Amino acid sequence: MVEIAVKYLESTTGARLAAGDPDRMCRGVTIDSRVVEPDAIFVAFPGERVDGNDFALKAIELGAGAVVMTRDPEDEVVAMARDRGCAVLTCDDPTEFLLRLAQGYRARLRCTVIGVTGSIGKTTTKDVLAACLSKRYRVHATAGNYNNLIGLPLTILSAPADTQMLVLEMGMNDFGEISRLTACAQPTFGIITKVGTSHIGMLGSREGIARAKAEIVEGMPPSAENFEGHHSALVLHGEDDFTPYIIERYARPAGIDVVLAGTSTDDDVCATHIELDEDGRAHFDITFEDGSSFKTHLSIPGAQSVPNALFAAAVAHRLGVPAFEIDEAFASLEMTGRRAQVRHAACGARVIDDSYNASPESMAAGLDLLGSLPCSGTRIAVLGEMGEMGDEAPRLHALTGAYAAAKRPGLLICVGGELADEMAAAARLMGMDEGDVQVVPSCDVLIKRFAGVLGVRDLVLVKGSRFVGLDRFVEEVCADAR
Repeated sequence: MVEIAVKYLESTTGARLAAGDPDRMCRGVTIDSRVVEPDAIFVAFPGERVDGNDFALKAIELGAGAVVMTRDPEDEVVAMARDRGCAVLTCDDPTEFLLRLAQGYRARLRCTVIGVTGSIGKTTTKDVLAACLSKRYRVHATAGNYNNLIGLPLTILSAPADTQMLVLEMGMNDFGEISRLTACAQPTFGIITKVGTSHIGMLGSREGIARAKAEIVEGMPPSAENFEGHHSALVLHGEDDFTPYIIERYARPAGIDVVLAGTSTDDDVCATHIELDEDGRAHFDITFEDGSSFKTHLSIPGAQSVPNALFAAAVAHRLGVPAFEIDEAFASLEMTGRRAQVRHAACGARVIDDSYNASPESMAAGLDLLGSLPCSGTRIAVLGEMGEMGDEAPRLHALTGAYAAAKRPGLLICVGGELADEMAAAARLMGMDEGDVQVVPSCDVLIKRFAGVLGVRDLVLVKGSRFVGLDRFVEEVCADAR
């Protein structure tokens, strides 16, 4: 993790020293005063309900090497800092402080950075890529949902000094956010998994989403340059309809080579002969741009994971990971939780826990998985409302309901308010029986009405945006499962 003297905190970030020794050495960074360790840098974030500046004293008591505040420190803070040998700095923008500090540390690491963004599949792609690269390199990767303007710099700053490969997930909610993330991370390789409809309410259109995702090239060096031993490349989905737009408008003007990955033999990295086994795991042939190929399979269920595996393999192959090690990584994957994770309910039913988040595209992928896994009981789709859809929300929820009807689950349960009604109405319009489509207003009602009625042979998909809280339903039905 980062180790830095206070005086270099000033010069790197523009923060101002209010008290303390400029030669004081600090190690590690946190924004949570409860987990401050000796010599750590505590960065205070003001909020509507909680102001991190109010916890500066606590951070000093726990042994912080420096506290960074967004207001002038009180006399009590300065006195305790001097007594404990802690430096106190002030800054105008704690997010910018973290980004600048992380950018400086990333330059000192001199490792290869891979940035992963996209509307869906970025976490799975990040996990698969980290697994592949770990076969040959010392890898540090984004944990959990640390993929935003605060989480990404914290991920970089927590990387060990001997890191060789840094795999960073890049999320965003608006224009300019990926731009700031890529300026901080300076990736040699970039991956855009898909241009979908997540955040369409804020970005206005899929073209707007494509523009926001394509900002990743701004921090990448031109492919003609040898940057820390490698030539840059941007990996795109060969079958995404916005791939030509990104190439012509962003990658080519920036001098970035593009690698296409997909299921067409015209793609640079392609999967062919895809088949699902009885547990829904994909078996396929993978061929690289140099003509080499091998047969492989994924340990995680669902055909929707194949493109994500291809994106990861495209980068791993360029970084010298041999085919047999990529194959080994594919066969032993362990994904970040609540993403197409098959669990067992206490009653014996299988539950596809995909409750982390949702978009129309990932809803469709989840419904595909529900239909592909073997089931001798009832296939049940529990679908929650999707957030950040803006004016398109009613139409996109209706399309999701129509797609669900096409997959013919035995029972469709829509969770939420008016948008859940849109899903249900579309499913009925497309032919589902009235009694096979249910609407419940909340997860609490869902638990009360349906948690105790699952059958031992049932297969249940649980998916929705995080604000619906469907993870609580999963925990309820899977409690005490053996």
